[in-house]
Amino acid sequence: MTQEDATVPAPVVGSLPSAFAAGAAVGVLGGMIGLGGAEFRLPLLISLFGFAALAAVIMNKAMSLIVVLTALPARLAAVPLAELAAHWTVAVNLLAGSLLGAWAGASWAVRMRTATLYKVLAALMVVMAAALVLTHTTSLGALVLPGPAQALAGVAAGFGIGVVAAIMGVAGGELLIPTIVLLYSVDIKTAGSLSLAVSLPTMLVAFARYSRDGSFAVLGANLCFVAVLGAGSITGALLGGLLLGAIPDLVLIPVLAIILLISAVKMARHV
Repeated sequence: MTQEDATVPAPVVGSLPSAFAAGAAVGVLGGMIGLGGAEFRLPLLISLFGFAALAAVIMNKAMSLIVVLTALPARLAAVPLAELAAHWTVAVNLLAGSLLGAWAGASWAVRMRTATLYKVLAALMVVMAAALVLTHTTSLGALVLPGPAQALAGVAAGFGIGVVAAIMGVAGGELLIPTIVLLYSVDIKTAGSLSLAVSLPTMLVAFARYSRDGSFAVLGANLCFVAVLGAGSITGALLGGLLLGAIPDLVLIPVLAIILLISAVKMARHV
């Protein structure tokens, strides 16, 4: 067993409408900035629906997987497969690190004491807030590195992103997209599609590792909740995509960063 006890947390009575609404709200936030928004979903699973830390991470990972699978067809329509194939070395380079990082991150998460995991999640939410601000308020240049150095940097970055994505239960696009732009000089539109190509197998590896732990039973015990939350997330993401650019980034991004920081403080104090 893990640090979680033997009981499998269940959503509160009457929470299915709330689950759809929460999923939709997170989807809208994510869609408005072109991301999945899983970092906003995680604190809701813990504070609003009462899931323990590891169970919430596993639930969040399942939701992220659903959102990514839904987003893939749309991204392929926007960026043709042939264009992505031209950058296959970028995906392979990052996957060389991210797959190992995902397995390692999930392994560490299931072994952590609950109190430690809450603090780690809080710290990572601060990292996500910083990445959000950096990506959307600064003009990302490109690092000019020789081939071997670029490859090593890609593996190292992929490993770190894999760890973060596994521990938080997110797809990792918030970190993958700026990494792809900075390291490989890829335009941000193509980088968004490449991030999905990297995050999908990375999430599957983390999911496989979590499936070996007793806390994975939280998914089977809450299938209806997962389905409703997923439906809300997809609906919200579609709506958020339509609202993309409706609120200026100089207003939206600081607000979202503050939400993440407040959630981080609450997470750090969680017992």
